[in-house]
Amino acid sequence: MLFLTQSAAVYGIDALIVDIEVNLQPVKGETDNSPPVIVVGLPDTAIRESRERIRAAITNSSYFFPFHKTTINLAPADVRKEGASFDLPIALGILGANGDLGNAESLENTLSVGELSLDGRIRPVRGALSIALRARENGIKNLILPEENATEAAVVADVNVYPVKDLREAVEIAQDLQSGRDTRIPPIKLDISAIKASENKYRIDFAEVRGQQSAKRALEVASAGGHNILLIGPPGSGKTMLAKRLPTILPPLEFDEALEITKIHSVAGLTGKSGLITQRPFKSPHHTVSQAGLIGGGSIPKPGEVSLAHLGVLFLDELPEFDRSVLEVLRQPMEDKEVTISRATMSLTFPAHFTMVASMNPCPCGYFGSTRECKCSPMQIQRYVGKISGPLIDRIDIHIDVPAVKFKELRGKGVPPGDSSIIVRERVIKAREIQLKRFDGEGIFSNSAMSSRHIRKFCALDAESENLLERAMLRQGLSARAHDRILKVSRTIADLEGSENIQPNHISEAIGYRSLDRNYWT
Repeated sequence: MLFLTQSAAVYGIDALIVDIEVNLQPVKGETDNSPPVIVVGLPDTAIRESRERIRAAITNSSYFFPFHKTTINLAPADVRKEGASFDLPIALGILGANGDLGNAESLENTLSVGELSLDGRIRPVRGALSIALRARENGIKNLILPEENATEAAVVADVNVYPVKDLREAVEIAQDLQSGRDTRIPPIKLDISAIKASENKYRIDFAEVRGQQSAKRALEVASAGGHNILLIGPPGSGKTMLAKRLPTILPPLEFDEALEITKIHSVAGLTGKSGLITQRPFKSPHHTVSQAGLIGGGSIPKPGEVSLAHLGVLFLDELPEFDRSVLEVLRQPMEDKEVTISRATMSLTFPAHFTMVASMNPCPCGYFGSTRECKCSPMQIQRYVGKISGPLIDRIDIHIDVPAVKFKELRGKGVPPGDSSIIVRERVIKAREIQLKRFDGEGIFSNSAMSSRHIRKFCALDAESENLLERAMLRQGLSARAHDRILKVSRTIADLEGSENIQPNHISEAIGYRSLDRNYWT
């Protein structure tokens, strides 16, 4: 007997519907061995090993594993399948072909995923949100999956999500769906409006940072325009503390943005029972990270740190300590806001629209330009800073010095406290709203994403600003890319002040955010 079920495979951050055909053929004559179970359709090792898991799970769930030659086809047959998520649909297909799900020849309008344990329990899988979205696009109404993935998948409207603990529950739901009666386990319901209304809540705040008003201002500008920023200062000056608080002043996530972030984290297996991710991600890879760990990779590529930081913050602490070849692979995602990973069998694209925050010491000992004595020679300092290539520095809009905090500021004596994250975020949101209105219909959403065409259109300068920018470029030897970055940052500073036109003071502040060009490369 032939029986058809449906499942899904995840490639990149999207899912592909996979038809699973199970055919049972009687064995002629008597044999002492179990009839073979053959899986075709480019399965990987995990799927081929599923034969014994499924046999044990069916038997230990008090069902009868048929004494037939079993052929299982995963279609489309020319696409490689990987992972153990096909265990559950294959088991349902075998039981359906054996007549345990009724007299139908297929499990209609139902998709299932899940890894089986030997005792019939169902383990969670990756990419549940992507699978639910694909099911909706294909008009599939019912989705059976592990209960750990149910909250994540239930975010998708118009799909009935049935959470199951073990194979018996999955069979009961399949039987109810086949007969048309109400399921014994109701589909999970999620209040989407409550998720939309949820606000980001952080346990850290900008007001906790003592002093560093110029660095705070630079981070506010970076948040308002989506600019990359580099913090330069001696050890203990607060660079890491400032960077970790950047997400607290970024605008709250829209529902569609939360879906996009959750899809990426779901594919990487990082959502668990949390369901929809409602806070902007903050990723801080160690400086020993590899190219594949940062960008993504694998035989079937998985997202790296730059994609996991999508719509959030990628923090690279002690930037010169990263391997130079690792840093150089950041050039393309910083420009294109996406990463394309090509393999012999496929090419996948992951989104990577992140705000990069990096920090570094000014020299190997860390005290160049500070009150403590620096023991580094000029050659050592140049060699240390030279670990970061010029093209990469050009792609960082803001370089800001973070000096050591003075005692009075550290103790808060006679120094007013800085603005809280809530107050700063309100200013950032207003600036972002101005940008959204300006770029309506342009396909971009922040000043950092402006192309040369947008810069010419939206960053007009008066004569005084023009002369100021020209003098800075000649004196500091700035590149054409640095010229564009200064204009983008100037546009953001003007937006924060509610100014329609870029003024000389905006240009002057933006030029001041090129610390490396001014202090090291001139």
